[in-house]
Amino acid sequence: MTSSADTRTKIVATLGPASEAPEVLDQMLRAGVDVVRLNLSHGTLESHLVLMQAVRESAERIGQVVAVLADLPGPKVRSGQFPDGGGVLVGGASLVLTPQEGPSSIERITVDYPTLVVDLQPGDRVVLGDGAISLRAESVGDHEVRCVVLTGGTVQGRPGVHLPSERLRLTTPTDDDLVLGKAMAEAGADFLAVSFVRAAHDLRVVREAILPYTTRLVAKIETMPAVVALESIAAEADAVMVARGDLGIECPLEDVPHLQKRIIRHCVEVGVPVITATQMMESMITSPSPTRAEVSDIANAVFDGTDALMLSAETAIGADPAGVVRTMNRIAGRAEAEASYEQWASRLGRMQREQWPDGPARITMAITHAAGMAAADAGASAILCCTTTGRTARAMARFRPSPTLISLSPDPETVRAMALSWGVRSLEVSTYHSTDDLVWFAVERAMQSGYIEAGQTVLVLAGAPDRPSGASTDVLRIVRVS
Repeated sequence: MTSSADTRTKIVATLGPASEAPEVLDQMLRAGVDVVRLNLSHGTLESHLVLMQAVRESAERIGQVVAVLADLPGPKVRSGQFPDGGGVLVGGASLVLTPQEGPSSIERITVDYPTLVVDLQPGDRVVLGDGAISLRAESVGDHEVRCVVLTGGTVQGRPGVHLPSERLRLTTPTDDDLVLGKAMAEAGADFLAVSFVRAAHDLRVVREAILPYTTRLVAKIETMPAVVALESIAAEADAVMVARGDLGIECPLEDVPHLQKRIIRHCVEVGVPVITATQMMESMITSPSPTRAEVSDIANAVFDGTDALMLSAETAIGADPAGVVRTMNRIAGRAEAEASYEQWASRLGRMQREQWPDGPARITMAITHAAGMAAADAGASAILCCTTTGRTARAMARFRPSPTLISLSPDPETVRAMALSWGVRSLEVSTYHSTDDLVWFAVERAMQSGYIEAGQTVLVLAGAPDRPSGASTDVLRIVRVS
């Protein structure tokens, strides 16, 4: 199977009412979607299971490798219901927050968080909804917190209430997360995104809960404790998401671009796929074209080195989901033409020589670095990574090589999971018992799929087939395709 995307940066798109119809889903995949996100914060488990099956059927219809990412809701604090039509909070006005049940008003907002008056302190910032409205706690009493409105706006429904995460007593994952995660893993989801991760332990809890399934886990970095624990979280995660929405609530907005660069840089260095998310082309929910600022945002994420770009409401409820994907694909492709991937690879090579790890990972890191240089010297058209788990292809993708990067695996789950890794085109192959057969049939499979042609030079990376699972990649061959 082949992918329709022309770019090497992958695209994650969220399904919703605007994109659930089979014909729209087909259009989105053809436009360049590599991973489909199911937002479990909305809808029922049953509805998401139906949507996941629809994605599988669409991918089969058009012959494309597509992964499914199920995004767990995580802990969520909400206010009580505001009256119909909502209300307006005016900057400078006073109001109270109270940990009680019942409706909210613009003078008194109820919050479904029992320890509100214990955990909030004077000076704390509280944010409502998507971050447009912010309050500052002025004083804390026995039953309520008196606040002043810093930035006002309209409130309606039951908006989320964002409290300082370092004192938030809600645990991640929640009991509901574990139930939903187990069900989605059992049904065959390729990734589970864990919301509000604060430590690597949160991911281990999910892994244990979904056993015996080995669905890959995406750590959503949306709290400052997660930023502080980034290295240990990335070491535990199978992928990372820069969830800029809640992260922008947790820290000053001017810090978000710098945190984005830091998170992406670390993830690329260690070979963990990273997704950049939130408000990438939000204007296209209603507009036929993005703003100039959104175009620059997408390009800058590509320059940062992100593996994937994510669309949320743009494809879930937007006016033209497939058009949004085509636009993002075009912008990302243009940015890739200007990206300094060779400088990145050179820097990464120097860095890893100074910080060689012990064990099999060191050999894999060394041979993928050598493959990148050999591909340039040999004028290779493609680098073929024979892999069971995908680790070899991810390690190779760190160097952002110019030749086509192809992952070949006998494991269908690994084939789909590679849809999230930068530049990787993924193929399913049989299991072979000698290195010669492994190399020969890898080249043949890539030719059959149209990725390489006779007369081209390709590199093949593999671990010897008679080695135990998990051993390092230690075979590098340069092959002239005949």
